[in-house]
Amino acid sequence: MHLNEEAARCLLCAEAPCSKACKNGDPARAVRAIRFGNAAIAGQWVKDCSEKDLEAAEKACIHYDRPIRLREMVRALPLSSRLSEANGEISLSIDFCGLRCENPFFLASSAVCTNYEMVARAFEAGWAGVFYKTICLQEIREVSPRFDAVYESGRQGDFYGFRNMEQLSENPVEMDFDILRRLKQDYPAKIVVASIMGQSEEEWIRLAKMAEEAGCDAVELNFSCPQMRMTGMGCDVGQDPELVTFFTAYVKRSVSIPVIPKMTPNIAHISEPAMGAFFAGADAISAINTIKSVTLGDGSEVNGCQTGSGYSGRAVKPIALRHILAMVKNPIMKNIQYSGIGGIETWRDALEFIQLGCRNVQICTAVMQYGYRIIDDLIQGMQNYMAGRGITRLDEIVGELLPTFFLPHDLDRDTIVYPKFDRSKCIGCGRCTISCADGGHQALRMDPETRKPQMIASRCVGCHLCRLVCPTGAIGVARRMEKKDARQA
Repeated sequence: MHLNEEAARCLLCAEAPCSKACKNGDPARAVRAIRFGNAAIAGQWVKDCSEKDLEAAEKACIHYDRPIRLREMVRALPLSSRLSEANGEISLSIDFCGLRCENPFFLASSAVCTNYEMVARAFEAGWAGVFYKTICLQEIREVSPRFDAVYESGRQGDFYGFRNMEQLSENPVEMDFDILRRLKQDYPAKIVVASIMGQSEEEWIRLAKMAEEAGCDAVELNFSCPQMRMTGMGCDVGQDPELVTFFTAYVKRSVSIPVIPKMTPNIAHISEPAMGAFFAGADAISAINTIKSVTLGDGSEVNGCQTGSGYSGRAVKPIALRHILAMVKNPIMKNIQYSGIGGIETWRDALEFIQLGCRNVQICTAVMQYGYRIIDDLIQGMQNYMAGRGITRLDEIVGELLPTFFLPHDLDRDTIVYPKFDRSKCIGCGRCTISCADGGHQALRMDPETRKPQMIASRCVGCHLCRLVCPTGAIGVARRMEKKDARQA
């Protein structure tokens, strides 16, 4: 049984019947840990479960197909972890714009934070802060339906891409700032950021001052919403470096709290508007907002009409990372901080943004899919990773991968790394040979007797397509060697 495949089948039920039927453990919590990259620590929730407990849990499992094989999963789990050995020495607290954050995990300005009750529940669950849904002075009227999704084959309900046509907060402006005031009063240790969007200098200044008067810790300037129906707002501004500079400067001169412009990915060179924000005195930059897109799923139309709108979800993470890297590596933009957004579901996703220089991350689509509860796995997964590396402070890994990034023409082109085959893991499916023949360099052939791949070294160029398509992880990486030595081998 493949542990991650079986965990992916779990429906992540609310008030999971399997755990209710289990007297001495919480199998639903263990499966969720595996699902979100924490198999190493999942055993803590089932270590006291008897075979009878797990059998009862399997019988109670709700599924459209067959019950999750909990007993087999538990037998495959380690029952101890590095995290339990760290004795609470690891801290995820980090400074952002002079604000002390208990951890780097924030709710992104979106549908996941539109009222007091929602944000309060998120704070209680352990989220460090919120970039509240964007506030504006215009009347907001939404369409129905406003969401669509792109699914993996046969995985209805589990989407990797998400399209939304949602705009800004529909609440009256005074109501939203009252909500933010109460949140900061009731949760003083949490970070409350007002996201705002104006249509003129006067509107930007007015909203920013209202945020400061409400006690907000900072203000985010939404220069990036891709689906505003009013011109001169959203990504219309974010694509114009001059407007970004002017509006950032207006707000910066008007308030004393940190100012954080939010960049659009719908642009060729994100550094251009980002530099405008930098020269205007921005304290930090958040990026990215959603990507303009078209999806044509069933029910995606609005009263028979289709339109383009914002795309998010784990499919956009590589694009978001590319934009973060472009800004962080810009030699002009020194001493400015970053808040990373885009495709973050697990602690591993968050780690990648942090290793590229972000001091916090914002999450939306994953919360819409799985709920605020994912904060547990974000926190524990990051702590377990740090424990494994002997790191106790999050600051130690901020930007640590930046020295490894180079321009394509500076990369090593004189050496080669061949794929390495573990025949004990190979099941003989032949996927690697098909991909190499039809999409690679015809460097693999299938042994007709063993159904195992054989490499033709004289044809292999070390592209590693075979490794990427292997469903069992049977193909790894050999040592790097000089190409001239490889030809003689």
